[in-house]
Amino acid sequence: MQSKSKSKAKQPAFPGASVVDPAAWSASDLEADKDWVHQLLDSEIAELDAAVRKIEEKDVSLLEIRAELYEMPDLSQRLMNIRQDLIEGRGLALLRGVPVADFTRLQSAIAFWIIGQHFGDPVSQNAKGHLLGHVADLGGTTLKNPTNRGYQTRETLPYHCDSCDVVGLLCLHPAKSGGESLVTSSIHLYNQMFERAPDLAEELTKPIFRDRRNEIPEGRDPWFILPVFNFAEGHLSVSWQGGYIRSAQRFEKLPRHSPKLVRAIEMFTELANELAYGMDFRQGDIQFLHNHVTIHSRTEFQDYAEPERRRNLLRFWLSTPDGRPLSPAYFNRYGNLTPNDRPSGGVLVPGIKFSAPLYPE
Repeated sequence: MQSKSKSKAKQPAFPGASVVDPAAWSASDLEADKDWVHQLLDSEIAELDAAVRKIEEKDVSLLEIRAELYEMPDLSQRLMNIRQDLIEGRGLALLRGVPVADFTRLQSAIAFWIIGQHFGDPVSQNAKGHLLGHVADLGGTTLKNPTNRGYQTRETLPYHCDSCDVVGLLCLHPAKSGGESLVTSSIHLYNQMFERAPDLAEELTKPIFRDRRNEIPEGRDPWFILPVFNFAEGHLSVSWQGGYIRSAQRFEKLPRHSPKLVRAIEMFTELANELAYGMDFRQGDIQFLHNHVTIHSRTEFQDYAEPERRRNLLRFWLSTPDGRPLSPAYFNRYGNLTPNDRPSGGVLVPGIKFSAPLYPE
């Protein structure tokens, strides 16, 4: 069952013009055409279940799982079709029906790892080297503290994209209330900004300082420089981390934001809210987002009192070696990369050790 985006075919993107791209969708577009929502078939669930149990019997760690250790002919083909739309089409996908209620936590993690490998290579999500991450309230009560990351709180998250090509989230347990996922096409947002205030859109094509939030690669400053709107090889890629852009102003040696840049940041934030599409997270859902063409947020949530029922999403940051061409400016985010490396390798700091914890930490 192949996913087909009904949007216009992509045309080369250049500064100073609107962008024609299947990833430039509106909220009404997503509501009218739900081809991006994929319900697993019973036969596909059976393939996934068999693969999970085969991996579990081999007693290998999550980091050792490879495609040759399992077979899922029908599901694998469908996942690759979904990946095509994710990378070359709309830039988002929702997969429903992973039987996490019937799985142990380890089995759920194995299922997520197997599915995620069809979309890209896991990369580090934080200074702890987590290749399998968790979105859960760990008591980080404010993002004003630079040691806190948004996924560790229950707060409303500002719109952002992650430092990788694709982010994937598997819902193990939804919240008691709240926690709605909000997604905006950053390509559509650019078009709206270019149409309404082209001078402010141009302002965001210029180099902009960002806070590393104390996750600093070897030999780098605690900040880096990356424009919001980046054109490369006929593609527009958008990198929005409004909170990190603003918090970089805590470094006194950096230049102060000009009034025009402040207006551009404010307009981007307003458009992100105006153009957003909201979706709920059900148990067993996996949401995939292409970070270069979407931005996402989350509403505040309330948890259940029982620890075992608290909101918990497993998270992947994935690098796609054959992914969207990226501007050389993306290399500023990382440490010592060669020109042949893809600048979507997650968080890399001195002494990092990769791991895949089954519980939030």
